[in-house]
Parts: sequence; C-alpha cells; structure tokens
Amino acid sequence: MPEDALDATRDAVFAAGAGGIGDYERCSWYTAGTGTFLGGEGTAPAFGESGREERVAELRIETVVPADRLTEVVAALRAAHPYEEPAFDVYALLEP
Repeated sequence: MPEDALDATRDAVFAAGAGGIGDYERCSWYTAGTGTFLGGEGTAPAFGESGREERVAELRIETVVPADRLTEVVAALRAAHPYEEPAFDVYALLEP
C-alpha cells in the first residue's frame, strides 16, 4: 500500500478485530518494497495508467487476525485500502 494509506488501513483492520497478541493490541509489522502491476482494460489504477507496467513504492503490512474475525477484517481492509484490488495473503497459524 502507499505509505500515506498505512495509518488509515491499520486503523480499519484493528477496529475490525485484527492485531491482538496476548495483552497487546494494534500489533503489526511492515516493511518497504516495490510493487509492480499491469492494469488491464477497464482498470483505474491509483498510480500510473492502464496498459502500462508500473513500479510503485509500497509498504507491506502483516498482522494477526482471529479466525472468527477474518471476514470482517478482510472487508475492512478492502474498504480502507486505496487500490481497486488490494493484494493480501491469509496464513493459518498453529499452536505449537
């Protein structure tokens, strides 16, 4: 996500139930990188233009989400994120 969307996106997913670890709240980790994409016909990218491969400075954020809050957290992420199609992964964590 673009750096200027970090706080609003974090606020949204935390309000939906993400980010709790033990007695701590709003836990996340993020790092900078470069995102690439090529928007197809009919897309409206937040950066660049359709039909041209773009490279954008982005932040990748990671947090934990309780299984029973996943639907709400993903909906909050989609609503708060400035991209038409935000990329995200969901990994199940197992207790050791």
